Amino acid sequence: MAIPLTAHFALEELACTQHREIDNRPPPEVVANLRGTAARLEEVRRLLGERVISVTSGYRCPELNRAVGGSRTSAHLTGHAVDFNCYGFGDPLAVCRTIAESGVGFDQLIEEGTWIHLSFDPRLRRQVLTKRPGGGYGLGLPQ
Repeated sequence: MAIPLTAHFALEELACTQHREIDNRPPPEVVANLRGTAARLEEVRRLLGERVISVTSGYRCPELNRAVGGSRTSAHLTGHAVDFNCYGFGDPLAVCRTIAESGVGFDQLIEEGTWIHLSFDPRLRRQVLTKRPGGGYGLGLPQ
């Protein structure tokens, strides 16, 4: 049975993994962060016309984060970040532009090419980045 965090997001969705051999159950302090992340995702969902948000990565325990090549300082480790798509709204660049131009508070928004990374780390820097084809990240979104 799914444990709801908000009207449209469940704990299992924000802690899912295809790496079945890794126990990715979040500790209580991370669950609290995931509730906040889910509440912010509800804001994003409203901004995107109530369209379905498909989360592909949320919380990652340290073992899972290493397995997927995540940053050692990733906000996924604390439950503050999600990777997602909103296919009913548009491609990742269109979604990123809409979020970047809105009043939604976020720490980091990255157009990753085929998905969106969105962090609600408490610093809320509103940093907007685009993954470069050859590797690394550039500041802002392409015109």
